[in-house]
Amino acid sequence: MQAIVRADGRQLLLTEGQEFDVGSLAGDPGDAFEFDVLLLIDGEDVTIGEPVVAGASVRARIAAHGRGKKLRFMKYKSKVRYRRTLGHRQPITRLVVESITKE
Repeated sequence: MQAIVRADGRQLLLTEGQEFDVGSLAGDPGDAFEFDVLLLIDGEDVTIGEPVVAGASVRARIAAHGRGKKLRFMKYKSKVRYRRTLGHRQPITRLVVESITKE
């Protein structure tokens, strides 16, 4: 079974046992979250939500907290020898899908 959910302002296609990253969530490793399902794929059956599929949910557990890949930015002004390098690492939470259910 597969499901498309809205998480962190994005739509993600998830299957059971899959790991995925979202922006930092409050909670400790081991805590569970439930996501609303926008579209549910069960073999040949496809259920489209209006806007969500009634009775369907995706349960995911926090695996770890961490930080994403380092992004580097540079500011530059010509003719004045001005150069600045900036970096950013987004805090992320890794989740593992435990179950996809349809009632």
